[in-house]
Amino acid sequence: MLPTTTRPQKSHYSESEAAVALGLSVDELRSLVRSHILKNNEEDASNVPSATYQPSDLLILRMVLRGLNTSPVETEPAQTASA
Repeated sequence: MLPTTTRPQKSHYSESEAAVALGLSVDELRSLVRSHILKNNEEDASNVPSATYQPSDLLILRMVLRGLNTSPVETEPAQTASA
């Protein structure tokens, strides 16, 4: 028997729904997309009337957010055997 889910997966998310799903404000989402997704030569995101996101887009944005929130791990230099 397959487990039941309480809500069906959406095929598209509005900009505000995507922001809520990522725990961001709409302005933070726009900034994230501008700085990490759009290329410099692409049309400015502010000229886009409204954006929609697919579940795969949210997955990628979550990975970007995790990368931004992860501090680099400091490692100790490898010890060499003394002769």
